[in-house]
Parts: sequence; C-alpha cells; structure tokens
Amino acid sequence: MITTAPALERALERLAQRPGGRVGVAALHVESGERMLLNPDAAFPMASTYKVPIAVAVLALVDRGRLALREMVTVQTEDFVIGGTIGDRLRPNEVAFSVRLLLERMLIESDNSATDVLLRLAGGGPAVTAHVHAAGFAGMRVDRPTAAIIAESYDATFPDDPQERWAYFERTKLAEGLEVPADAAARYEQTDADLTTPAAMTALLERLHHRDSTLLSRESTELLLDVMARCTTGGNRLRALLPAGTPVADKTGTFGGTANDVGIITLPDGAGHLIASVYIRGATAGVAASERTIAEIARTLYDYALFVAARNA
Repeated sequence: MITTAPALERALERLAQRPGGRVGVAALHVESGERMLLNPDAAFPMASTYKVPIAVAVLALVDRGRLALREMVTVQTEDFVIGGTIGDRLRPNEVAFSVRLLLERMLIESDNSATDVLLRLAGGGPAVTAHVHAAGFAGMRVDRPTAAIIAESYDATFPDDPQERWAYFERTKLAEGLEVPADAAARYEQTDADLTTPAAMTALLERLHHRDSTLLSRESTELLLDVMARCTTGGNRLRALLPAGTPVADKTGTFGGTANDVGIITLPDGAGHLIASVYIRGATAGVAASERTIAEIARTLYDYALFVAARNA
C-alpha cells in the first residue's frame, strides 16, 4: 500500500516551509504497509546518515569472514579528521581500535575518523556504492571519506604529515556539521556526491528491521540496530517530541543547510513500528529550525501511524 492521506500531506507540506530549502520524507508503518511521503524520490545529501550504508558494507564483510569485529585497526593519517572523540582528543598513527568499537564510535557519536577508517576497510566509496546498488538501493551512493567532504567544502588541503595534520586541526578548529560558514555550506550544497533519496534510505532500514538475511546476517543486523539505538546526536530531531522512553534506532546527518535524521521507531501498545527518513537540504533558517522541523514531522508521523494501527486493529 502506497498512500499519503491528503490531510497528512498538507501537514507535511506546511511543516516543510519552516526551514527553507527542500524537505523530503519517506515513512512507513511497517505492519500495515502504509507510507507517508513528501518528495520521497528527490536526491538529498546524506551528510552523516551515509554512515548507515557504510556500516552495512562493513558488516557484510564481517559476515563473509573478510573482517572480524575484534580486528584491531590503526587510525592512519588520511583517516584523521575533526569530529568525534578520535579527531578531537587523539593523534594519527598512534592508536588502534577494534572494528566493533569503530562502528560504535561512527554511529553513536558520528566520529568522522572512525568513519574514514571503516570506509577504507570497505574498499572506499565506489565499493560501498556497488554494494548498496547490488542490494537493490539504486537511489543511494557513497563517494568520499569525511575528510574529503570537509576539505572540499572548506576549499582546504589537509597536511599529509601526521603531526602537521594533527596541528592543523588543533589550530584551525573547523566547524564540522553545525554552524558551518556560509561559503562552506554552499560548496557542500552544490555537490552531486554522497546522495540518497528518502525512499532508498527507508527501504534500507526496512530490510534491516525485517532482519533480511540477504542483506546481513541476523547477528550483524542486531548489532547494527543495537548501536543505532544508542545514538547520542539526535536528541533534537526524530526523538525530540516523542513520548519519553520511546525506543528509537537512528542516525543523524548535518552540514550547513543539510540536516537529516533516519531511524526505526517502536510504537507503544503493540501498534507496530514506524520507519522514517527525513531529509532537509539548502535550509536558510538555521540548524535549530531544521531540527524543530524534523521533530515536528516525526511527531506528526508518529501520531498518524498510531491512527493507522488503531484503524487496522
């Protein structure tokens, strides 16, 4: 069933006016199959939500025995970038983490250095894109490590020497995600890389929710969803206006006028599950307005999903 009730569509369109730019929504009440859509097939920059398909590609390698969760990996110079515990507190080539811990840092706190290590282990952006396309998600592509995204947006060149690279980030303190300068945000907005449609991301989350063994083993899926349930970056987005204690497994993304949150919400009293991917690009009203928009859209979808569940009971 693919429907968006006229009243719901009008509500989503009204909420989408707040941040400026363009808003895309692809939501699904899993048990009924009813969909709630706004620009679901438009392309949006993923920002850090692209860490979900990277995690899927890495865990697929674990499932095939080509990587092990306990394998220790050194954060190399090219992996080292601002954003998260590693880039903010450690130095390149001096620390190693297990693949599992890197996955946790990437998804829970959106650590960029952990992301770039894992993307390297997965074979780079083209390999991840080939993996998700082969899995059926043609509307999604991963192209660059976060270091390249940030460098291109800031029109900067990061040093190749480990100590110089560390000193560069200590000295410059580039804003990452939130409060990005207008010129960097504009460069990011013009990219045609690292894009998804909301529909493609929701389709990926739906396959994860169903523990689809053609995508990942059940063990890997349970690990991924457990880690996403501990995400610490989305308090003002999908989760913000939901009843306290609502289980949410999500991943956010932010850069300049781009603000996103994607996840799986467990509804109360056996009402099922709501999968929601909310994307905003080119926002002009600031991050706070974008976050409030995502939160209000999420609450609107939540209430409608409860209505659908009650109607179908």
